[in-house]
Amino acid sequence: MNNKISAAITAVGGYVPEDRLTNFDLEKMVDTNDEWIRSRTGISERRILKGKGLATSDMIAPAVKQVCEKRGIDPSEIDCLIVATVTPDMMFPATANLACDKIGAKNAASFDLSAACSGFLYALTTGAAFIESGRYKKVIVAGGDKMSAIVDYTDRSTCIIFGDGAGAVLLEPHEAGYGIKDSILKSDGSGCHYLHQKAGGSLRPASIETVTNKEHYIYQEGQAVFKFAVKGMADVSAELLQRNNLTGDDIAWLVPHQANKRIIDATAHRMGISSDKVMLNIQKYGNTTAATIPLCLWEWEPLLKKGDNLVLAAFGGGFTWGATLVTWAY
Repeated sequence: MNNKISAAITAVGGYVPEDRLTNFDLEKMVDTNDEWIRSRTGISERRILKGKGLATSDMIAPAVKQVCEKRGIDPSEIDCLIVATVTPDMMFPATANLACDKIGAKNAASFDLSAACSGFLYALTTGAAFIESGRYKKVIVAGGDKMSAIVDYTDRSTCIIFGDGAGAVLLEPHEAGYGIKDSILKSDGSGCHYLHQKAGGSLRPASIETVTNKEHYIYQEGQAVFKFAVKGMADVSAELLQRNNLTGDDIAWLVPHQANKRIIDATAHRMGISSDKVMLNIQKYGNTTAATIPLCLWEWEPLLKKGDNLVLAAFGGGFTWGATLVTWAY
């Protein structure tokens, strides 16, 4: 009998804004076209959070609220809320703090975690450690980004990729061997050169100059990032299977970060997983950074069966990357 406490996902919630930005809309804004975008990225449209005074916490809050409703708990019962994001409402207080206030999570520790597109996996691993240690009983891990806030809609190489959204999962103690089984997380800060936001931090605080030079937008060297991402995400996913004596046949679903369909295909191929076992919603939402993996879980939740093995895999700016093995608990 395995009495070791594991952290199981017991509920999933998600939120995407109503406003759609289609490839045809983008054709009118920059020199691009629908066929070009779809063939290179797999994206047809993305959601954009519009409205005065709305920020990342306004997407996190409804996603977390939905988790509580599904599980039948009150937000006051949440012990800890971890929010993975690179587009916090403000530098401080944390977006998690603001989201807790919006839903009435009055008894929760809360903080933000920043690991770009791998943020949700980093947060999930952190949340699982809180549960495994016995410190907390109910930890909500959320990933959300308002990427439209840092996208330059005159830059055709980046504006086609990103969208806005949020997703969240509840972690609770489980003893029967379900839940977060293993995680491999990696980072390499030398990748900063290829994917970053130049200004807004302590290195280059906001100034007239940084704003004029458009330094508060995403800067990406697409080809270099693509090359690193294909290798990083595929390698770490294969390593995770090997370490747990599993093959692609043992995996019910691959839940990949939705950055680019070609990266996802390469990862699935490397793991020996057929395309019908790969969660893919990039065509609808684009790359929502920290939200992509929980949004997949939210959308596929009705198809998930107790005991299903899932591999969650991501690659993001920094560089950061990782893979997590989850056995579904309900």
